[in-house]
Amino acid sequence: MSSVRFTVTPTKVEDLTGLSDTSPDISSRPSAHVRFGSRESVNRSDPVSEGSAGGTMFGGMGGNETPDRSSIDQGEGNSKISSVYINNSHGMDDDEFFDRNLALFEEEMDTRPKVSSLLSRLANYTNLTQGAKEHEEAESIGEKKKTSKSPQMGTFMGVYLPCLQNIFGVILFLRLTWVVGTAGVLQALCIVFICCCCTLLTAISMSAIATNGVVPAGGSYFMISRSLGPEFGGAVGICFYLGTTFAGAMYILGAIEILLMYIVPQAEIFKGGGAAVLNNMRVYGSICLLLMSLLVFVGVKYVNKLASIFLACVIVSIVSIYIGAFVSAFHEHKFTVCMLGNRTISSHDQCNKTVPVGIKDTTGNFDSNFTLGYENSTAGPVVVPTAAPAAEEKPTLLWEEFCHSTELNATCDEYFTANNFTEIKGIPGLASGIISENLWSSYIGKGEVLEKSSLSSSHSSPPASPTHPYVFADITTSFTLLVGIFFPSVTGIMAGSNRSGDLKDAQRSIPIGTILAILTTSFVYLSSVVLFGACIDGVVLRDKFGESVDGTLVVGTLAWPSPWVIVIGSFFSTCGAGLQSLTGAPRLLQAIAKDNIIPFLRVFGHGKANGEPTWALLLTALIAELGILIASLDLVAPILTMFFLMCYLFVNLACALQTLLRTPNWRPRFSYYHWTLSFLGMIICLALMFISSWYYAIVAMVIAGMIYKYIEYHGAEKEWGDGIRGLSLSAARYALLRLEEGPPHTKNWRPQLLVLLKLDEDAHVKSPRLLTFASQLKAGKGLTIVGTVVSGNFLQTYGEALAAEQTLKHLMEKERVKGFVQCIVAQKPREGISHMIQSSGLGGMKPNTVVMGWPHTWRQSEDPQAWKTFINTVRVTTAAHLALLVPKNISLFPSNSEPPTDGYIDIWWIVHDGGMLMLLPFLLRQHKVWRKCGMRIFTVAQMEDNSIQMKKDLATFLYHLRIEAEVEVVEMHNSDISAYTYERTLMMEQRSQMLRQMRLSKSDREKEVYLSPRFRSTEGHTSNPIKDDRDRQAQLVKDRNSMLRLTSIGSDDEDDTDGGERDRPVSSSSEHHRRVQMTWTKEKTAQYRAAHSGCSTPEGFRDMLSIRPDHSNVRRMHTAVKLNEVIVNKSHDARLVLLNMPGPPKNTDGDENYMEFLEVLTEGLERVLLVRGGGSEVITIYS
Repeated sequence: MSSVRFTVTPTKVEDLTGLSDTSPDISSRPSAHVRFGSRESVNRSDPVSEGSAGGTMFGGMGGNETPDRSSIDQGEGNSKISSVYINNSHGMDDDEFFDRNLALFEEEMDTRPKVSSLLSRLANYTNLTQGAKEHEEAESIGEKKKTSKSPQMGTFMGVYLPCLQNIFGVILFLRLTWVVGTAGVLQALCIVFICCCCTLLTAISMSAIATNGVVPAGGSYFMISRSLGPEFGGAVGICFYLGTTFAGAMYILGAIEILLMYIVPQAEIFKGGGAAVLNNMRVYGSICLLLMSLLVFVGVKYVNKLASIFLACVIVSIVSIYIGAFVSAFHEHKFTVCMLGNRTISSHDQCNKTVPVGIKDTTGNFDSNFTLGYENSTAGPVVVPTAAPAAEEKPTLLWEEFCHSTELNATCDEYFTANNFTEIKGIPGLASGIISENLWSSYIGKGEVLEKSSLSSSHSSPPASPTHPYVFADITTSFTLLVGIFFPSVTGIMAGSNRSGDLKDAQRSIPIGTILAILTTSFVYLSSVVLFGACIDGVVLRDKFGESVDGTLVVGTLAWPSPWVIVIGSFFSTCGAGLQSLTGAPRLLQAIAKDNIIPFLRVFGHGKANGEPTWALLLTALIAELGILIASLDLVAPILTMFFLMCYLFVNLACALQTLLRTPNWRPRFSYYHWTLSFLGMIICLALMFISSWYYAIVAMVIAGMIYKYIEYHGAEKEWGDGIRGLSLSAARYALLRLEEGPPHTKNWRPQLLVLLKLDEDAHVKSPRLLTFASQLKAGKGLTIVGTVVSGNFLQTYGEALAAEQTLKHLMEKERVKGFVQCIVAQKPREGISHMIQSSGLGGMKPNTVVMGWPHTWRQSEDPQAWKTFINTVRVTTAAHLALLVPKNISLFPSNSEPPTDGYIDIWWIVHDGGMLMLLPFLLRQHKVWRKCGMRIFTVAQMEDNSIQMKKDLATFLYHLRIEAEVEVVEMHNSDISAYTYERTLMMEQRSQMLRQMRLSKSDREKEVYLSPRFRSTEGHTSNPIKDDRDRQAQLVKDRNSMLRLTSIGSDDEDDTDGGERDRPVSSSSEHHRRVQMTWTKEKTAQYRAAHSGCSTPEGFRDMLSIRPDHSNVRRMHTAVKLNEVIVNKSHDARLVLLNMPGPPKNTDGDENYMEFLEVLTEGLERVLLVRGGGSEVITIYS
């Protein structure tokens, strides 16, 4: 909407028709400019110049038509002059003062900027004042760098696939079949389900934290440290770093195991079993670690390029397992297992004691000397040798190993002699029913032989000799051990949050992508447990290294079309996972070192010129080498299980703590969380730690505790707005001492209320609804102090002060407000309030927000102390940097017993003073009375602002604040000052002058009577003092009646009069009105007579009608009138209107005018909350 203005310079007052007869004479002021402007919209594509428009306008006028009634023909459109505007420039250029529409706020524009200027600085929402030094430093550094490309990664590529790659790993291919065979299908399902539940609950908690603001790159460490503080953050960050580092070692060991056992077994350096195998792992693992570290050092970009290839290998491998499982139902696999009795034999070409000379002919058919039978339906074919002449037999290699001789009459092992060899199918298939055997657990000790319970065996079962070719268990198995070994296969859920800086919409992508990845991997794991149990024989499942199936990877026996698909795929996937761990761990250590919370780690915060963490990579490689020297995948897995479980435990603790504390900044966009879920996840994490390895759990806790204490005593002081600090707000001496360490972070800001209540003569609270309103704000769970001031001397009014204190306590109990009462006795109320604001609270538990009522009778009261105390309190709160809340029409505010009603809470965000306007409606809506109310945020756009862009920026800003609200930008163009505004200002100043005259004390009036000419002889005769005094008093009563009549001018009753009848021309100079001097001397008496002769007479009142209003008051009144018009138009039906409260004038002479401005600003509104921020940020977009 644009404004078209027309300018004319009249020479006579008659030229201006429509002005009231009571208007001051402007015919003697030829330089006064009068502008008539149209408020109707004009098509911007067809601009009309002022000259042509002016000609059209005045050409269309005729006779006695007033400008505001005339119609103007502008081309094809018709615009009506809606009202008359008078521009009172007083010889000043418009550019010499701030925006005319915001003149009320111009004195504080340096500390409370316009919303449009704030939003323009928040283009990418990284420059918002956070109250945290590190944010400001990061932003100043970021501004120097060249503009980076905006993140474009979505949910699928940015979160889902990276999580899949990190979750699927070495355990799936190397140990899951062994877990199923050892624990049985039922217990294996239980293990997988518990571990997946743990990660799912942790992901829910992580999603809540990750969507509670903008999470910069840093992942879980950033979330935990900023939620629980530097001590917990540092301890858990180090644990997470160690877990990631040992995960890299585990992946490397897995890759070497695949390489040496399934790809190139001949590459072994040390021959034999036991220690030789471990030594081979150590040598090749160290070489692999060195190569991977060099690759990471050269460039992470190569690792990222290979990531997609490694992920493809994982997916292809998993798909081949599923295809192979279903193919097994129709197609018989070639893998068979040799059994001696019920004991499993490692792979041999001939599963016999002796081989007859003619066992097979050239066609491969069996000789007639042998019969083919079946032991049972699931065991497969059983070859049973028949009696044959000894001359036709020769011993096999198995005979030689059990009898230590090639002679047929040699003495053999007792169990070997008593039992026969049989062959069973290693992969009976999906339709074989083998799952019935695999349902139950089969835990065995180290060195025991793998046995198949369904096969018969001789009654004498002597212990097996390690020299015999049995398949032995390498470790003692138990349920707890399997939990510790399997859990690393479900870790990696933080991959999405670690990439939050690269995501287009992290708050949406992280929860969806992470939870979908967990659900996908959980389905794969659970279905794999069932498929393995239904397709593969139990002894093969328990055979960890595939010795019974020709040294083939067990899961590879099920794969289609070839086991090599799994072998190659798993090798590359483990290599890729190792590279990812060696890439992520140094960056995590670098982030901890740069936070400077652990002094001895500072050196690891440095790196190459491009920021690559060189020193951190070196330390990571050294720690990973320790894991490789352990050389056993089964021993390394429980170590990293501890560290990951501790990290997940604290993620759940952070979410539960923030939820229970109900911090005002806790507004996650992800709403499907609850503190009970977080506590359940925390309990599962703690239980899994002690289930898998109680001694590892204790060691991990001791390490974390030592780091915590070290940071607490020697670490750098950091203030990140953590939940522990929020918890300390309600603690006792220890917490109070901690709160003294520094100012609270923006995220921990909550309204600590000082409610100022006034008592009447009977010690009853005048506005009890103020306390009701304060109780509705208590969703912030902050401090509440209810204060009052008792006038008098403390020694004499101590009893009254106690009575007032009890009255307030009873009212607080009635309103269910938990807090403290403070009653101060002072000679003057304003001094008492000032003392209360200065002294309330203790340590960090000091009020930061003052709530006080509006002085409703300030216009009618002869005693100015009420509104002077009000303005003085506003000044004191501003000086003390406290926020101020002034509910107007508090009696109309809802009580706590009223049912919730629908409607809107309207926020008029005119200037930015810390974000109080955003936070208060959020807190109010936590209360049942306001819960159903929606939020509407209005802001004001000026001529130079792009209102469309402002609306987009404001909507994005609210999105990052996690606040749901409707947004509207109201355009207020630089319209001319109306005659109504001029007249309202004039009446305000006239009334102020009358009040100055009528508020003289009785002694001052007596002095004025004494100094009056009527008191003395003026015409040669002696006057009667008594009679003259009565005349004087009668005159004063008449003056008072005149003053009261003038005070009604400009009140609400007069607002509906026609605008044309209120127009007044404006004078070109302002007059400075000084207060009456109360100390009288002869010189001052003469000056007073000269300056104010006749002021107390009716003629004096008529002279005052000709005073000209001050120009700054006119502009402020213009702001109040224009804003009030817009607010009433948009928010007349709102349940509550929140509005920036302008500051009082620096010159105390304008205090009465300030009250009038506030009155005009809030006219016609039922419930208004005037808000002044304390000068600090109270709301943040950051997590």
